[in-house]
Amino acid sequence: MEKQATQRPSWKLILALQTAIMVYSLSGVLIKLAGQHPVLSAPFLLLYGASMFVIALYALVWQQILKRLPLSTAYSNSAVGVIWSIVWGALFFREPIGWNMILGALIIIAGLYLVVSDNG
Repeated sequence: MEKQATQRPSWKLILALQTAIMVYSLSGVLIKLAGQHPVLSAPFLLLYGASMFVIALYALVWQQILKRLPLSTAYSNSAVGVIWSIVWGALFFREPIGWNMILGALIIIAGLYLVVSDNG
């Protein structure tokens, strides 16, 4: 049986997907910031609410992306959120980036390449 040729997604669609994943990963930053305040205080509620807004916005964008990309491509790209979490941890909370994190990020990138490339 012959393998069907699939059209590669446009760079704009991949950029939109990666931007959505990056924004979604910021919800974790907002939750961690909220956790630094007393529960039900104004800063806690504001940060927690902002996190829920980011998650809702991501859910809407994710549904639009799924209309235009194969599920395997979209879902495999979501692993990049782990890399964004490493970046945000270092930038916002001065968390150290260890070699194991770098190795993990490289494995994610290699796996993503294998899944979305024609060679996989």
